[in-house]
Amino acid sequence: MSSGYSKNKWIYWLEELGAAHNQVVGKKCANLGELIKGGFPVPPGFAIGLVAYERFLRETNVRKKIEKYLGSFKGDPNDLSEAPRYEEAAKMMRDIVESETMPHDFSDAIVTYYGELCRRTGIEDVPVSVRSAGPASHPGQYETYLYVRGKTEVMKNVTKVWSSTFNQRSLLARAQRGLPMDFDPIGVAVIKMVDAKSAGVMFTANPISGDVSRIRIEGNWGLGESVVSGSVTPDEWMVDKITFEISHRRIRKKEVQYIVDQSKGKCCYSTVPIDRQEVECLNEEEIIELARVGKKIEKYFDTVQDIEWAIDKSAPFSQSVLILQTRSAEVINKRIGKGKSDSPVDVIAGLWRPR
Repeated sequence: MSSGYSKNKWIYWLEELGAAHNQVVGKKCANLGELIKGGFPVPPGFAIGLVAYERFLRETNVRKKIEKYLGSFKGDPNDLSEAPRYEEAAKMMRDIVESETMPHDFSDAIVTYYGELCRRTGIEDVPVSVRSAGPASHPGQYETYLYVRGKTEVMKNVTKVWSSTFNQRSLLARAQRGLPMDFDPIGVAVIKMVDAKSAGVMFTANPISGDVSRIRIEGNWGLGESVVSGSVTPDEWMVDKITFEISHRRIRKKEVQYIVDQSKGKCCYSTVPIDRQEVECLNEEEIIELARVGKKIEKYFDTVQDIEWAIDKSAPFSQSVLILQTRSAEVINKRIGKGKSDSPVDVIAGLWRPR
């Protein structure tokens, strides 16, 4: 572990972290810290470790209350007709978690870190995303809260991320694997929101063919949630990893976008103006810069990467390309390593899951 780690520490600035902290703060936070160490552009933020989840459940007696509730719960996770039982159980357990007040040392530390993040960014009540970060990848299983502002809302949404380990899909996943339903510690990432002009995903190899000489970029106007959730069919580009020539581009009709609505103080889907619906959401300079950054990230981690990116519309080009997440593209790496020819359907199924 780095010198910033101790068994009693549970909150960290991202720059204190690295790959060695995976079991401390979860993969997402550990990888963001590692990206910062590598000199890559990442929005500022902090991470709340797995030990905080454990302490919260223990010190508030939440875990005992959940254990008591589960003592009388019965349901077959493999029987679709019993899914409503798990939905009801999820609501009960989430209510138990979210009704509890954080221990004072938790709330004091989170408020202090959030206040410092506001100072560092020069933004009063800076908007942040509050995201789950498990020690193992569970794409789409836990929940993310966007455009969270103010210390009270940050604390409230940290608790909601913790409670999402008891949502229906998480309970079913653990029950199907024979894992304990009462405990699934995760980290939480609190990161400055990017008011994105456009955003999306990038694979540092062709996810269909496995061609490692190509980088595939996919994007839409606004925030990346519309792309990673599969709500839209995004624009796509293929870039040569050596020459950075754009060898393929397909510009889609993009009728909806997920944006920050400043007037409502929240994120929401909106209609893309007609004059932009068939315009590519990245210019040539941005496409090439993303590919350059993606290639460097792949080299840094020494494996094909699945990357989430955003273009900050308020920043000059030299500072506008930001990396929000990176992880090993397991399906592509497995395919390359085994030299087997998975079908395109299998490849896409392995990659296209909501984060």
